[in-house]
Formats: sequence, C-alpha cells, structure tokens
Amino acid sequence: MSGLIGRKIGMTSIFDENGKNIPCTVIEAGPCVVTQVRTKGVDGYEALQLGFDDKNEKHSTQAAVGHFKKAGTVAKKKVVEFQFENEYKLGEVLTVDVFAEGEFVDVQGVSKGKGFQGVVKRHGFGGVGQATHGQHNRLRAPGSVGASSYPSRVFKGMRMAGRMGGDNVKVQNLRVLKVVADKNLILVKGCVPGCKNSYVIIQK
Repeated sequence: MSGLIGRKIGMTSIFDENGKNIPCTVIEAGPCVVTQVRTKGVDGYEALQLGFDDKNEKHSTQAAVGHFKKAGTVAKKKVVEFQFENEYKLGEVLTVDVFAEGEFVDVQGVSKGKGFQGVVKRHGFGGVGQATHGQHNRLRAPGSVGASSYPSRVFKGMRMAGRMGGDNVKVQNLRVLKVVADKNLILVKGCVPGCKNSYVIIQK
C-alpha cells in the first residue's frame, strides 16, 4: 500500500461545483526521501522506507546520521515503511504528486490526549439523569461494576474511568478534494486524528 508521511496543518472548508460547503483537513504531504530500499533477498520482504521532516544532526545518533547519509540526505524526524507498486531508487524524493484528486485515502495518526476522564466523557454513559430519591453526587457515576458473592471480581474489559486519547487511529476512505502541488498540500474530506502540526500517515 503506497503513501506518504505528512503533517496536519488544520481544518478549513471549500465549496464544490454545486455550491455545497465541504469541511476538509489540510495536510502537508511530503516531500519524503527514500532512505532505504527493502528487498526480498536481504530483508525477506519488499518495501520502501521514507523519511520526512529534517532533524538537527546534533540531536541524532551517529548511527542514524550514517544511515541517512547513504541516501544522500540529512537525518529525519519521522520514518515509515510503505509498499509501492512502482520502483524507486535510494535518495529519490516523493512529493504530493503521488495522490490525485477524487481518489480515496486512509489517514493514520495519534489522537489528541485528553488525560484521565470519567465514564460519561470516555464511554458516553448517560448518568443517573435526576437528583431525586436520595441521589447525592452520583449523576456522572459509573454505577455497578460487578456482583459481590459471584464472581467477586470485576470482569476484564469493564468500561470504567481511565486515560483517554493518545491512541493510534486510522480513518479510512477519505476523498481527496484538492492537491496543491507547488506547496505540497493535500485537502481531504472530513477530519483526521491528531492535533495541529502532528505527523500523519497517508495511504492509498
């Protein structure tokens, strides 16, 4: 599955030919450098390792600097492997031209971290809904989580309060609305996971 590494710029909206306002996300896709070519004879599978976003050499290990120097480029902050149908050489630069308007892509990123949250925000519990009949400070409580005599424990997977967000999320089948080649920008319909300036992986 081919694709590129990108950075989420933010959200906006554009009008289609019928005058309908469509919300979309702006992603800076590339340029990505081919930093390694995986072959079946050496690695057991075929893939391309792409690097995105330059990294200061003093913040990189010597092993990483040497690895990227083979491709004739500086150290990169984000490295991801893709499986392309076309063949590319080491050090070749891939731009947003990989994508075309109208096709569908999958976008993967790390969702926004929301810290420790209760069951109403985390799982959508309805709460008690009223404060009568002796209810006191129980409006957003989770309620019963298990029986006492049997099984005398809480089953695994019980929906309870806890850390929310910060997960790897992939949104599938987002339509490419526009490709701005000179600025390496791609506009996809709808929203993608992550905050502004976070890295995303775009696959098709």
